[in-house]
Amino acid sequence: MPLPTQHSTNAMIDSCYTPFGMATHPLKFPNLVTGFERNPAHAARAALYTRYTPLAWTQGNLRNYNEADTNRHYSERLRLDFARVMRETDERTAQGQRESGRRLGERITDTTFWRNEVRTELERLLTESALLTETRRSMQRSIDDIEGVIHIAQECLYHREQRQGLDLLHDNAEQALLKEIEIYRNAQEKAKCLYSKIQGQLRNNRAAQHELETDVRSKESALGIDSLCHQLNNFSKGINYYGGIERYDPSVTNTTTWAENSNRIVQRSQTERQKSAQMRSDIENLMNTLSQEIWDSWSNTNNALARRAAETLEVKNKLQMHLHKIQQEIFDLEKHIELLKKAIIDKSNPMKVAHTRLEARSHRKNIELCRDVAQDRLVTEVFDIQDSIEVIHKKLQEAEAQHQQLLKSRANLETELHNKTEKNAWD
Repeated sequence: MPLPTQHSTNAMIDSCYTPFGMATHPLKFPNLVTGFERNPAHAARAALYTRYTPLAWTQGNLRNYNEADTNRHYSERLRLDFARVMRETDERTAQGQRESGRRLGERITDTTFWRNEVRTELERLLTESALLTETRRSMQRSIDDIEGVIHIAQECLYHREQRQGLDLLHDNAEQALLKEIEIYRNAQEKAKCLYSKIQGQLRNNRAAQHELETDVRSKESALGIDSLCHQLNNFSKGINYYGGIERYDPSVTNTTTWAENSNRIVQRSQTERQKSAQMRSDIENLMNTLSQEIWDSWSNTNNALARRAAETLEVKNKLQMHLHKIQQEIFDLEKHIELLKKAIIDKSNPMKVAHTRLEARSHRKNIELCRDVAQDRLVTEVFDIQDSIEVIHKKLQEAEAQHQQLLKSRANLETELHNKTEKNAWD
């Protein structure tokens, strides 16, 4: 390692640090040795002749004393001022830290209050949404149940279309069934409309619930951060410098807009919750009304069908009675027809007797061939028998015609009785 060309004592001394406020200037010491080493003659002359006088030396020392006293007194004042400044800054720092802690505590209190408010409203909204969801399920069951009763009423109409003959009429029972189906369809349409409204309200409730949940999570996170900050002190671990952080402002709201936002979220949830509760109340009232209408319609239809069945049963009983009478009358008429036929047959022998007598008397001789009273009576007897036979024939024709009418009536009665029996089964 090469030796330095100059001794360390001969190096130039840099300006010393001067505290702020001192009147002195930086001192520089002249390099005397270097000049003597370069010129020995000058060194010899300096040894013989001094540069300062004793007076200058004394005055220089006095100046040094005065300057030292001045600097020492100034330094003492500075130390006292430094102590005051440090004490004041420590107190101001501690006061600021306490104030920041107090503000953080107030902030934690405010955030906790709104967190509890939002959480309470969230619980109420969840409860209301659960009740509305149950109402929606009940509404869906009601729609399905109405579809079932509509199918039953339609089946009743289809079965009643199988009635025959005169029984295929537009009676009160059919009118009641048609009205019942109309009421069922109207109730189903209203139920479907309410179901759609419930779906929309549940969507609104879910949107409000999302805002509440987001706000609760944000406030929970903020409470965690603020609680951690509130617990920090000068001896906490993890504290560090973050240059320029005091000039960085990431906030998007102030205290007013922050509170207004939470209040708006809570008010929106309260509004949706009130709408939901009102909707449940309206749905309950409407469903009670629809249930009453459906029940009344069902009762009216059942009563109409029961009355129609009773009327049909009464008609059936009357038909059976008339059928029995018709059958009895047919039986009696058939017996009389047989008697009429027998009567006609019975007139044959008397007719033969009269004819035989007339024919025999026609063989009388000469003057004996007289139209006497016996002859007239025989002729009258023949005519009387012929008239009787004609009368009996006419009565037989009337009896046979009436027999056909009775058979037709019996067939009609049997057909109607069959129809009434089938209709009673449908009703």
